[in-house]
Amino acid sequence: MNLSSTQRRSLSWLALGLAALGLLWLLAPVLTPFLIGAVLAYALHPAVERLAARRVPRVLAVLGVEVAVIVVLFALLLLVVPILSKELPLLREQIPLLADRINQSLTPWLAQFGIHVALDTESIKLFAMKHMSANMEDWATRLLSSARIGGSIVLALVGNVVLVPVVLFYLLMDWPRLTRHVQETVPPRLRPSFHDFMIECDTVLGQYLRGQLLVMLSMAVFYSVGLTLFRFELAVPVGVFTGLAMFIPYLGFGLGMILALLAGVLQYASWYGVIAVAVVYGIGQMLEGFYLTPRLVGERIGLSPLTVIFALLAFGHLFGFAGVLVALPASAVLVVAVARLRGWYLGSRLYGG
Repeated sequence: MNLSSTQRRSLSWLALGLAALGLLWLLAPVLTPFLIGAVLAYALHPAVERLAARRVPRVLAVLGVEVAVIVVLFALLLLVVPILSKELPLLREQIPLLADRINQSLTPWLAQFGIHVALDTESIKLFAMKHMSANMEDWATRLLSSARIGGSIVLALVGNVVLVPVVLFYLLMDWPRLTRHVQETVPPRLRPSFHDFMIECDTVLGQYLRGQLLVMLSMAVFYSVGLTLFRFELAVPVGVFTGLAMFIPYLGFGLGMILALLAGVLQYASWYGVIAVAVVYGIGQMLEGFYLTPRLVGERIGLSPLTVIFALLAFGHLFGFAGVLVALPASAVLVVAVARLRGWYLGSRLYGG
């Protein structure tokens, strides 16, 4: 079968694309810090370019932007510190009491159905006293022991934490040169189309980042106000943490809800705290999932809510945690590419017969 030159070129590009996807799949664990660094570099390079345009030395511009991001991330993590420092002592005291209440209320109710279950409150109390009364030295000893048992996991985690800022620094330093080299690798006859494609992708990704930021800020305000209305003492730190942690889809929401449940149960020691969290976070999840994210993020990048969920699951399965982070930006680029392919197909002789 004789193939035309256009068909041969198409097959060649298809083969290169499949090879690149296969390589990404094989190297997914190794590429995690590089993918995270690339996403951060893309989001942060406009700030660096603005500072460089004002004659700030590029090294200082990159260091300033990167230090600002690290400070923001540490501030987000520090929101958890007052929650844990205040709630862990209460948790140690309340766990045996909660176990007694469950035995008093749940055990007779289950006995009506022939289910005889009772919690061993003494064992629960000993467990709470043993594992929640440790000082910092004891916690450090346990962490070192865990590191010896799962050394490879801890080493990989520490390696990624150290490597991501390094990758981000060099990417931001070399961003103009890297983009220029990418453009130079494109055949001259294809550069106008490639340039238009990249501009369209850049527009869509910019809309995605702005939309995601609006969702995070809106939900931080919603959860803080909602928990405050239910008179939670830690409403603001828990609500702000939940909202800002939503840049990690699902995982951020889950961590925030666990912290809110912990705060509610320990503050009220009754079902009131659980019901309050269920109401606030249930309404918040519906508001974010069915309105804010589809309107502010999904519609801006041309993705339906179902497509957003599929993209998160598919990229997370293929690339792990890094895949969840890049799922929606990568899907936005794919939307632009598919739209162009569809236009090419509709204008081709294959479609027109």
